[in-house]
Amino acid sequence: MAQQQGERSMQSRVGRDRQRYGPNGERLVAGVVPLNAERTYVMLIQSSSRKGWVLPKGGWETDERTCQEAACREAWEEAGIECRVQKDLGTIEEKRSEASIRKYGAVAPKALYRFYEVTVTVERETWPEQHKRDRKWMTYRTARELLQDRPELLEALDRCSIRR
Repeated sequence: MAQQQGERSMQSRVGRDRQRYGPNGERLVAGVVPLNAERTYVMLIQSSSRKGWVLPKGGWETDERTCQEAACREAWEEAGIECRVQKDLGTIEEKRSEASIRKYGAVAPKALYRFYEVTVTVERETWPEQHKRDRKWMTYRTARELLQDRPELLEALDRCSIRR
């Protein structure tokens, strides 16, 4: 499943022209919980839209056959990692209130997240979003503290097999 560096785009996808939506209008979002081989650390990335740290995630687009493919693309674009999927962590409904997901005066569609536990196989020196995001390996305890305001991401972390 892992692609070679030469096959990966150095351009991040932007916009929602090809965004997939569920039957109730919810935005379908793919993400990863990236673990080291020993499952002792998780990699978090800096959020591009707010302060703080998050898991790599983004929209599943119509030209991607599977949600897993979208999740691995997001891992590359946002964290500069290549990874191997170990486990499907299932779906998680967005838990934020309508008020907290308002954008430009309108309510953005709620999201339905699907996360995958992955093992990081390669960390690249350069990647599409390297100038707007930092990445950092963290223990379960530290990651849990940093994800307190993001219940969906916290749930994905709790579903993975990281050593606690």
